[in-house]
Amino acid sequence: MVDEQQRVQIPRVKLGTQGLEVSKLGFGCMDDVGIMIIKHAFEEGITFFDTTDLYGHKTNEILVEKTLKQLPQEKVQLATKFGVESIGPGGLVVSGTPEYVCASLESSLKRLDVDYIDLYYIIRVDTKTPIEETNCKKLVEEGKIKYIGISEASPETIRRAHAVHPITAVQMEWALWTHDIEEEVVPLCRGLGIGIVPYSPLGQGFSENSYLKSLSDAIVYLTRGFSAFGKFFYIYKGSYFSKLALAWVLHQGDDVAPIPDKENLDSNIESLKVELTEEDLKEISEIIPINEVAGATLPENLMQFTWKYTNTPPKNNAKV
Repeated sequence: MVDEQQRVQIPRVKLGTQGLEVSKLGFGCMDDVGIMIIKHAFEEGITFFDTTDLYGHKTNEILVEKTLKQLPQEKVQLATKFGVESIGPGGLVVSGTPEYVCASLESSLKRLDVDYIDLYYIIRVDTKTPIEETNCKKLVEEGKIKYIGISEASPETIRRAHAVHPITAVQMEWALWTHDIEEEVVPLCRGLGIGIVPYSPLGQGFSENSYLKSLSDAIVYLTRGFSAFGKFFYIYKGSYFSKLALAWVLHQGDDVAPIPDKENLDSNIESLKVELTEEDLKEISEIIPINEVAGATLPENLMQFTWKYTNTPPKNNAKV
């Protein structure tokens, strides 16, 4: 058991302006996550749990339900997502029709065995259905969800969705080498009062288990083409890079709550103890500029469904 004096106190932050308060560090419940590790995360102070009806062919929500039954529901903030009907060789089959959202929600409520969902995300944007027609506002009015979120959405889509009903959180990939959302998406969200939930804050696992003890370790990475990170590795030699990388994301603002998965859970929690000054953050950003790291973080058939490549279609006088 962890000594209470040594336990990291995970702060609380507010996402959006609608009243949702979550733990500063969330937990992404991926396919193979187990009940015990979710319980361990909760015991350490994480109360913000993120899943989707997509994981495990919809079985992940059932696993999360089994865990939640063992936790005080009033202390948990649960997020799930809808919008992908299936995954095939050509990529995702996405739907944002009002009929699909209602059916998806009812199924998720049943699998999770809850009366409402705290934060309900549109996981990907349907390029055939105007975002106004998806109409998650109706689900809020019915009391079936408390807050609305959207993932991998373009600035235009975010603006239009927010105009129908205030969006509480936007979920995007945000890590040391994928911070292109800082140019337009982050300022937009802050201007509208929308919280930001970074997924893959450790860069699709790149920074996990990278323990750098000396400059020679950094040189190994330099020769592999990661020259932008060399100085960062050197400055913080002797530290787990994953811890430092997550700390960088955590320091991006009080409206940011990343959701790493189960890998290195205790190290992720320890990242909250890492102190980075404004000067540190500025220097790191200069070392790793937005366009320094090139290449896709997902397979091509999935990248086409991310925010740079999709947009909600014209309203066509859609009623909202």
